Amino acid sequence: MSVKKLFIKSYGCQMNVYDSNRMTDLLRPLGYETTDLAEGADIVILNTCHIREKAEDKVYSDLGRIKPFKAAKSDMILAVAGCSAQALGDEILRQAPYVDMIFGPQTYHQLPEMIAKLSRAKSKDPRATILNVDFPEESKFDHLPDPTPTNADGSSAFVSIQEGCDKFCTFCVVPYTRGAEYSRPVEKIIQEIKALLSRGIKEITLLGQNVNAFHGLDSNSKEWNLGKLIKHIADFQELERIRYTTSHPNDMHDDLYEAHHRVSKLMPHLHLPVQVGSDSILKAMNRKHTCDDYLKIIDKMKSLRPEIAFSSDFIVGFPGESEKDFQETLKLIENVKYAQAYSFKYSIRPGTPAGAMEYQVPEEVKNERLYRLQDLLNTQQLEFNKSFVGKTLDVLFERDGKHEGQLIGKTQYLQSVYVDGKKRLKGSILETKIIDAKQNGLAGELILVQDGTQDQ
Repeated sequence: MSVKKLFIKSYGCQMNVYDSNRMTDLLRPLGYETTDLAEGADIVILNTCHIREKAEDKVYSDLGRIKPFKAAKSDMILAVAGCSAQALGDEILRQAPYVDMIFGPQTYHQLPEMIAKLSRAKSKDPRATILNVDFPEESKFDHLPDPTPTNADGSSAFVSIQEGCDKFCTFCVVPYTRGAEYSRPVEKIIQEIKALLSRGIKEITLLGQNVNAFHGLDSNSKEWNLGKLIKHIADFQELERIRYTTSHPNDMHDDLYEAHHRVSKLMPHLHLPVQVGSDSILKAMNRKHTCDDYLKIIDKMKSLRPEIAFSSDFIVGFPGESEKDFQETLKLIENVKYAQAYSFKYSIRPGTPAGAMEYQVPEEVKNERLYRLQDLLNTQQLEFNKSFVGKTLDVLFERDGKHEGQLIGKTQYLQSVYVDGKKRLKGSILETKIIDAKQNGLAGELILVQDGTQDQ
């Protein structure tokens, strides 16, 4: 079988990264190998995000950049996948008629069949396209091959356990692009994790749009929640680190609290989006929790695991947000003290209730507030990083750095750490003394052990 080149680019969340990896798994038996260049590729897939307008604009920009490559290679298949494809399929074809395939996040397991169907159609009409944005009754997970690691050294992997959302926040398109909440069967998840561990994986990140809403059934039709699943997989000897993302405050539960308290393999880091610190805006967002509810979760987690750190998502300039509302968000941030956070200006997503709300905050006000919010968050992140200087952290080294003889890894708290070390140390979790801290990373020195295995 001749080797063909696959270029795939992911936008947005880690679920998209997971989906892109699974598309790669699907196409590998057909002779496709990944490439870092769109130019000259046999298939180009843009796996899109629809959460923010900026991500959507980036897709159209990338399509324009790839258009000449497609013109130069007439048999190239250009595909748009993911959430923007699901929401804007016809519009993408209108704006970029040179796109060959459009398919949503629930149908990519049909990718080999779609490629074959497209080939047959183009033999009759070179302008033929495939548009597949259905929500099929069968689960896509039942049709996917064994997974592969998500990083170059093969030490970490994502495992999707839950998809979709029933929360219907007024700003969010996820319920419309990913569908209703679905939890994978427990046995399927465990089977996937065991397959990854057999290939040397040390760290698993459990994924879901609302991952702590997981309620999968086991082989006896008994329901498991996320806490129970974490406690079960923690018994796998080969597994050294467990993470999960992304969570909703309303789906925290006793078993999950207990897992954070008792399971040492569960990393002391929780990504718990709050969006804003104003109760009136939370109500307008249909978040179904208050700031006090959120802060009680933070306090409880700190009491159970004092070393835990938090990250979050923030939206600035939601319709109706006043300066007072914004100040309440800053107050919440000062209260929690985040290790890291994602922050964005609100952008209208077509079809969402917030897009039709009367008072849309002026763009210049959103810009100014975002600057102030990010300044506070950046200050907190730098302070958090500096707090580790002189301390020792366990670091999972995953890839080569920019400089010769440099390795990059991540701490329990997802901070990047740069050290001088030999390539053979990739894939290892090593004690590292932190010697310097910057905004977006740490510098460290490997600690020598008696047999020299951590020697540079």
